Parts: sequence; structure tokens; C-alpha cells
Amino acid sequence: MLVTAAGNTALQSVLPVIGREIAIPDMAIAVIFSLSALLWTFSAPYWARESDRRGRRRLMQVGVLGFGVSMLLCAFVILAGLKGLIAPLVTFALFTVARALFGIFGAAANPAAQAFVAGRTSEAERTTALATLASAFGLGTILGPAVAPFFILPMVGLAGPMFAFAAIAFIVVLLIARGLPDDDPTHAATRAGASGGAAAAMPSVGGSSSGANLIAAEDMATYGRSTRLSLQDSRIRPFMIFGFAAGSLQAATGQALGFFIIDRMGGSAIDAAQMIGIALMAGAGATLLVQWGVIRMLDLSPSQLMRWGTIVAAIGTMGIAFAPDFHALVIAFSLSCAGYGFIRPGFTAGSSLAVTRPEQGAVAGAVTAINGACFVLAPAIGIGLYELRPELPYWLATILLAWLALFAWSNPILKVSIPRISG
Repeated sequence: MLVTAAGNTALQSVLPVIGREIAIPDMAIAVIFSLSALLWTFSAPYWARESDRRGRRRLMQVGVLGFGVSMLLCAFVILAGLKGLIAPLVTFALFTVARALFGIFGAAANPAAQAFVAGRTSEAERTTALATLASAFGLGTILGPAVAPFFILPMVGLAGPMFAFAAIAFIVVLLIARGLPDDDPTHAATRAGASGGAAAAMPSVGGSSSGANLIAAEDMATYGRSTRLSLQDSRIRPFMIFGFAAGSLQAATGQALGFFIIDRMGGSAIDAAQMIGIALMAGAGATLLVQWGVIRMLDLSPSQLMRWGTIVAAIGTMGIAFAPDFHALVIAFSLSCAGYGFIRPGFTAGSSLAVTRPEQGAVAGAVTAINGACFVLAPAIGIGLYELRPELPYWLATILLAWLALFAWSNPILKVSIPRISG
């Protein structure tokens, strides 16, 4: 989860600059992400069902391997475009195809990882567990922009970060194979573990005993039986609506941020890439602070995380629109990211706790599909609004976040008292 987040954020930090260098329109950059997200949305539920049939570990490997192959192909395409070996239009077309591979195969990792964690935690500790899992994204989005400039090397230029993260992904595939238990239901050892007890102890997030052996054994017993879960299921529909709305607003405003910085701050391509990286790192740091410390300290339920997260995100988003300089913009963006840092684990844990244990794979697929759907149209809408007026996406997002806060406070299902965070 960390390496894919780091690689994608590193790509996000350099792609606006690459687009300007190769003369690819800003809107075309948004289209690339939109197509990948559309494929992600449709493929995630399929991979979630496959993780029930084939085991979580195998699907995590498929997802990370798909990410690595996609990133490697993207690197070669961008390198050829930067060196003038292929025309901008050809670069755009080939990069879109390479990125689409991530949308198809990269979607396998997220639902498998979420279901893996949910199946090995009790209800009382699941919010903490999933917040910890979500913090892998936060840490990755810090590391990605932080290390990306070090991979911009003379031979490969701005394509360097993509080559680097492709190599890291291939290493992680091997680490998954060595470090996680084999949960493939077609293997005799797994079947024995499912019928006679958990094959290995799984520690709880807080380090205390939580009956994880029994939980893991129960989860193994469900493997091989694919469970479907409709997004219209009344238990999860409000969570899906909330998650889609919040994620779309984050995608729209986040996609415009790089261009906002380039046009407002000026400077060389390398300077712009570094400033974008600094802003993304600051936002990721705020997210990580929330998910590693503040959530545990305040002992908030998923419904409270969603309510207060929207308010904090709205305040930060409004600050971006009125930021007079880069320093103020970074602070406002960090506050906005802190709000979304509350929202993601609240939406994810609330959805997980709303369904039964055998449905964890299915709900993980639904959550992953919703997260992907947020990037289908929202980036293009954000760029379109930005081209009309740079502050416009942030003004509208502030208004919609305020409406979303009212929705979280008034919807009876979102207001249901769900178990608070453990430890």
C-alpha cells in the first residue's frame, strides 16, 4: 500500500511539469488519470471476488506487480517523449495505455489488503486497524515527493522517479511472497489451517491479544465462496455516497493544485516540481499525523471522523483559494489533507463494520471501486474549473464540503453509534 501510494504521488508531483515540457495540454493530463480510474472502478469488485476465491496474498501480488509494470512502461514512454523520439500526441496515447494497466491490475491490491486486515481484527479494533492501513497511504505520499527529486538523473530526467518506483514495486512483490502467510484456499496447508485453526498468529494493532488466530481461521473458512455486495445495499449506501462525494472533491482540488502552484509561483521546471513536492509532502504529513496520533488520542467513532473531517477539510480548502503566497498555500493544503485524513478511515471503517465478516472482501471491493470512481470525472472537472478561474474549484469544494458535513450529521445510518477505536 505504501509503495503504490509513494509511486503515484511521485508521478503526480512531476507529471504537470512533464506535461508542460512535452506540450501536452493540462486537460489531457486529467484524462489520463480519469481513464485509469474508470478501469479501476470496474475492475476492483472483480478482484475483490477473486481474493475470496484465490486468497488475499496472491491478489496483493497481482496488484503491486501491475503497478510496477505500468510504471515501467510509463517511464519508457515519458523518456522517449522528453527526448523528442516520439510526438506529443503519441506520447499521450502510449502513456494513457500504460497507465490504464494500473487501473486494471493495480486495483487488485487494495481490496485484498483491506479484507486481509478486516478479517484478522475484531470489531472493536477494526477502526484503528484500518486507520493504520490508511496511514500507509499517508506515509507513501510523504516519501513519494520527498525522494522523487533524487531520481531525476541526467540520463533519464523527469522519467527517473517512474523507473525507480517500478524497481521498488518488483522488490515488494517478492517481500509479500516471503512475509505474508499463504492463504490460498487451493493449497492443502491453508485448508488444514481453516479447518483446524489459524495457521499463524496475527498480532493486533495495539500489540495486545485479540483472538486473531480464531478470527483468521474464520476468515479462511469463507475463502472460495465469493460474496457479492451491491452499492445499493441499504447498510452501506450512505457510506458509499459520502465516500464518493468526499473523494471526488479531494481529487478535483488535488489535481488542480500542481498547475495552481506552477502558474502562481513560476520558476523553472525543477523548481516547480520541488514546490509541488513540498506541498504534497506537507499535506501527507498532516494526514499521517491525524491517522497515527490524533484519531487514537480523540477516540472518535467512524461517524464522528466523517463529520469533523468534512469541516476541517472545508476550512483548509477555503484557505487554498485565498492563500496570498506559497507558505500560506502549504498550510491551507495541509489543513485540508488533515480533514480528509479523518474522512477516509471513517468511511472505510464504517462500511466494514456495517456488514458481516464473510462480506469483508465484497465491501472492500466496493470501497476500492468508490475510491477509483472519484478520479473518473473529478480531475477533469477540477482542471476545467481551474481554467475558468484558478480559485473556482476551491470555492465550490468548500461549499460542497459544508453540505457533506450536514449530510453526515443528518443521515440516520451515518449517525448510528459504531464501535469506537480501540487502544
